[in-house]
Amino acid sequence: MQTKSLNLDLIELIFGAASIRRWNDQINPMEFTELDKQAHKMIIAWALAKCEEDRGRGPVKWRMLMEGAIFELLQRIILTDIKPPVFHRMMSENGHQLNQWVIRELEPLTGRIAGGFHTRMEQYLLEPGFAGYEKRILKAAHYLATQWEFNILYKLCPFIRGIEQIKAEIEDQIEDHIDLIGVQKIALGRKTYGFIDLCGQLRFQKRWSQSPRIPATSVLGHMLMVAILTYLALCDTHACEQRIVNGFQGALFHDLPEALTRDITSPVKNAVEGLADTIKKYESLQMEEKVQPLVPPRWYRELSYFTDNEFENRVLIDKKITIGLNFQELDDKYNDGAFYPIDGEIICCADKLAAYIEAVESIRNGVTSKHLQEGEDRLWKEYEARTVGPVDFGAVFASFRQLLHPGDVQA
Repeated sequence: MQTKSLNLDLIELIFGAASIRRWNDQINPMEFTELDKQAHKMIIAWALAKCEEDRGRGPVKWRMLMEGAIFELLQRIILTDIKPPVFHRMMSENGHQLNQWVIRELEPLTGRIAGGFHTRMEQYLLEPGFAGYEKRILKAAHYLATQWEFNILYKLCPFIRGIEQIKAEIEDQIEDHIDLIGVQKIALGRKTYGFIDLCGQLRFQKRWSQSPRIPATSVLGHMLMVAILTYLALCDTHACEQRIVNGFQGALFHDLPEALTRDITSPVKNAVEGLADTIKKYESLQMEEKVQPLVPPRWYRELSYFTDNEFENRVLIDKKITIGLNFQELDDKYNDGAFYPIDGEIICCADKLAAYIEAVESIRNGVTSKHLQEGEDRLWKEYEARTVGPVDFGAVFASFRQLLHPGDVQA
């Protein structure tokens, strides 16, 4: 079994973004975190890239866009707690040297990811002309996500010294990307903006709402965490490029209906026979009523494909969705972009692994409760021997279990 891409040290580093506070030099009504910002940025990048494709301006390299977001997240984690003006000044004057240092710091972790991830990260960070189109989309998404946060702060304290300069700088950066049709649409403040605003609201919904936690992760940040875990798991398979892209995007949007229904915990869903099906039908109805009017029909079909039966392996055959496939069938028969395959089973394991990490890290930080302890124990028992194809999720669960219970897990 392979677990080299899903290694504990790398996962802990990424999860650490949930503890990186943003705007911590400003008065703010809530705790903004880097994990939430990066999740919203990726969703906005998805929307901008879709707009570019609809406009016919050439194909977007979706895997590069997705990996670029991960590269930039890792870079930001290593260069954490630097004020944006200082960060951008440093990058403009000493960016190449700084990125070389970032790469050296990350190499022990990212060098273990299968499929050439570290090599592409070096190219992305060190070669200005590499993936220029995707970098531009991500940069625009970065400033739009920043503006979304800033608008909340600005309404609370427009009188703070220097805040008008921050506002102008963000708006100037967005104007520099106005050639992207998606930026124009979002600037109108209508349907496309409504979609990214709806997704952004997922940062207000906290996970494990019955229990205090440190860090207190949101549904939005959880979605990105699941997407990255799914990507890392798929790196250890023979998945085709489209399958990897679909896995990441399917995981990124898997909890989108919770923006409409709020988080309903698994124990509640499973408490009454048929309740999970009832909730699923209601989620589909809410998606039709609230999301469908905000996006073009092609986008909505894709979002529905991502969010309906989100934990089922599925493919498109003659434009019809086929579910109920096991990993081997997906691998042997449908490992081809023409079938638009999604590894729902891996997304499910990544979702539960993210939940397990949330519980373990809070308990390790000294904030626990009956709900966290019961959740940690339940998830461990359910996944301690779980494998999907060549991916040994049980081994990853065990590595986190040992942090709480040293010697309790057999090697």
